[in-house]
Amino acid sequence: MARSKPSARDALKKLREQRLELDAQEVRLRDEAATELGKLLVECGAETIEPAQLKRVVQASMALGIDETLKRLAAK
Repeated sequence: MARSKPSARDALKKLREQRLELDAQEVRLRDEAATELGKLLVECGAETIEPAQLKRVVQASMALGIDETLKRLAAK
């Protein structure tokens, strides 16, 4: 017995299901990453930094690049 070729509709349905699974996995992994980063901040004593300030520091570091940021900090 020959298998029938999956229809485009079936392929789209499967793709949507996979996309939903990936979205759920991304949410879970983002939560895990946030937990890991939060623990790291506490270990470094950075829990006293205001969230808005920390956000600005991270955004500026990402805009400059990590290596450039570390180079500039080391020079001071």
